[in-house]
Amino acid sequence: METIFAPITGRGGAVTVLRLSGARAFSIAGRLCALPPPRRASLRRLRHEGRDLDEALLVTFPAPASFTGEDVVELSLHGGRAVLAAVSHALVALGARPAEAGEFSRRAYLNGRLDLLAAEAMADLIAAETEAQRAQALSGGDALRAAITSWRTRLRDLMAQQEALIDFPDEDLPPEVEAALLAGLKDLRDEMRALLAKAPAAERLREGLEFVILGAPNAGKSTLLNALAGEDVAIVSDLPGTTRDAVGVRVDLGGIPVHVTDTAGLRETMDRIEAEGVRRAKARAARADFLILAAPPGAPFPEPLPGIAHIRLRTKADLLDRPGREDEICISAQTGQGMVQLRACLAAEAAALTDTKGMASLARPRQIACVRDTALALDAALALEDAELRGEELRLAAQALGRLVGAIGVEEVLDAVFSGFCIGK
Repeated sequence: METIFAPITGRGGAVTVLRLSGARAFSIAGRLCALPPPRRASLRRLRHEGRDLDEALLVTFPAPASFTGEDVVELSLHGGRAVLAAVSHALVALGARPAEAGEFSRRAYLNGRLDLLAAEAMADLIAAETEAQRAQALSGGDALRAAITSWRTRLRDLMAQQEALIDFPDEDLPPEVEAALLAGLKDLRDEMRALLAKAPAAERLREGLEFVILGAPNAGKSTLLNALAGEDVAIVSDLPGTTRDAVGVRVDLGGIPVHVTDTAGLRETMDRIEAEGVRRAKARAARADFLILAAPPGAPFPEPLPGIAHIRLRTKADLLDRPGREDEICISAQTGQGMVQLRACLAAEAAALTDTKGMASLARPRQIACVRDTALALDAALALEDAELRGEELRLAAQALGRLVGAIGVEEVLDAVFSGFCIGK
């Protein structure tokens, strides 16, 4: 493979770390400076074609014990753009090329340094915006790998039992083998179904929730959005119908990312643009994870939508002449009254919508599809009495699960057959 390089740190800092990976990494870096012993950070002056490029901290990682499984050199450069550009031009001149997006991780996967689950968890960790997302990427990814590794071992052993029933029908197999096989398949299928049931919550946490504010014109929706965001993101005016399109902002609620959206005021109107805004508001509400139904004192609340959780929020509470009802939260975004209670309520709702209780998390569509296909194949296997047909469904289950953690090979199944039964003695 070609030798590649790219920065592995963000731009704009005092230091930029540049990674060089590939068969020629050491020889190329050796043209810029004398290489230190492996894994020993050393300060080196980088030179190319008779001119100084930078003074950098350099570390070498010989294959296969590196991130990519190849020879790797990491150079901690000064963070200026000119420094990075000069070193990059020198590396290209010496035969390396800039890495494509994700190419280091792809090589790590191809060289057995990462599996797909680890690569996905790492990408989620890098993209994490909130504490809950960070925790999900770390602990959820580890728990998922442990669960699927266990499933893989158990499925391999169940396949071995099934193959024994097919290939050695006349041997003295224990009579309880088939009953244990069916029980094991059912337990495995049920565990997968339980994890699939939790998948929507995990996926919502990874992608973020959508909370939509609904109300009539001048209900205080835009003022509320600005208060939650801590900045002026929506225009506030006494004129009805000011907001004509969805305006949203990303808010951290108790460590959970939530996109809070202000919408056009709900009313009948002859204005075609405002009417389109009302239509979009209703469509956005129908896709929401949670609704904030807003109304000022004396005004009715919008009707909630079936199947979508909601709260009733009485805005402009500084104008109230009596306490609000128990099923309402009263706030004044102008004075701050009730905002602490509202944030706590919204954070609790966000937590309930994304709660996986420390379980393994199927947070990506690919993961969900693989486990779903495995469970469907196990369903089919449990419905069959013919041993050979059941064995074929188990092979399909193994293929689906193998897309997550690696294929179950024929040799593995044979090893399990002959280690678990006294066959062919």
